[in-house]
Amino acid sequence: MVNEKYKPLLEPFELPNGVQLKNRLIMAPMTNYSSNSDGTVSDDEVNYYIHRSKGVSMVITACTYVTPNGQGFPGEFAGHTDEMIPSLRRLATAIKDEGSKAILQIFHGGRQVPADIAPNGDVVSASPIAYPAEGKAVPRELTEAEVEDIIVDFGQTTRRAIEAGYDGVEIHGANTYLIQQFFSPHSNRRTDRFGGSLEKRLTFPLAVVDEVQRIVKEHATTSFILGYRFSPEEPETPGITMSDTLVLIDELANKNLDYLHVSLMDFWSTPKRGVEDTRSRIEIIQEAVGDRVPVIGVGSIYTAAEAGNALTSGIPLIGLGRGLLIDPEWVQKIEQGREEEIVTKLDLDKQQELVMPTPLWQRILKNPGWVPGV
Repeated sequence: MVNEKYKPLLEPFELPNGVQLKNRLIMAPMTNYSSNSDGTVSDDEVNYYIHRSKGVSMVITACTYVTPNGQGFPGEFAGHTDEMIPSLRRLATAIKDEGSKAILQIFHGGRQVPADIAPNGDVVSASPIAYPAEGKAVPRELTEAEVEDIIVDFGQTTRRAIEAGYDGVEIHGANTYLIQQFFSPHSNRRTDRFGGSLEKRLTFPLAVVDEVQRIVKEHATTSFILGYRFSPEEPETPGITMSDTLVLIDELANKNLDYLHVSLMDFWSTPKRGVEDTRSRIEIIQEAVGDRVPVIGVGSIYTAAEAGNALTSGIPLIGLGRGLLIDPEWVQKIEQGREEEIVTKLDLDKQQELVMPTPLWQRILKNPGWVPGV
């Protein structure tokens, strides 16, 4: 029997397009570095998703790249050509067969693309400003024509997602990848229509949304889900501030999206700059746009109590990332009244039992502190 105080986590939720989600719990997108070298989804990857798709209402996949020069890291699955549709379909089918909505996250890595992965070593971005980390290449500034082409590429990968049977796509405008690079005053120093003022830095992100929506209208039914993920702030100066983000999400809330997804390491983190407000970023975001578009919050939620507490922020949907890495039966344990049995630290002896692909497992072990227990 479900514990009474956790029933709100299991209540259904209706998205703006009328699609019913069976509960408030979402699998957040997490890179797993485990695709085949040709960009197709691997057996290990499919099994990893199957093992985690049963309880949640919606699975947002790891990101897939929309152009050959957009691959952000090794072992990432591809969505940039029609040849990839069977691979994409295989993953969508596996997730949906477990009873969850399958959402394909689409992106371009921009200046985060490693030079040894980029075709001919040609790393591109909004402007020739390197990511502030050791060993990162100075990217080439995209021409206006190239920017226009990438906008189209986001639409074409959306079409492939539709043909592959996904229930929706999430536009990845977070985590310092290309869409964020255009929005950021740190990485975008352009003087054309794609850069300069805050309004002009919004041009590319909003154009991607418009093109994806155009394709959805042309190729999908009204039940196709469209979300957008964003990171509220950057540490760099100049960089995205909370006040910039409030302008971005106000524009996005006018776009008839089905959800906005906040990318945070800690659900209750507070703004660093840009607003005089001591509340959490999540609460500020919910107050700003929550009455117009559903918000997904995420970040260091490992227990049922933490998830229940997160709902008190007012947001309707909770993303689970590392929690599902550690315990794939997280949601089922709440459904069965066994929430005290939820595992909150990774058991280093259980890679096989957790159906964790080796490249992902090795990445976790090499980054102590990212996942509790390591």
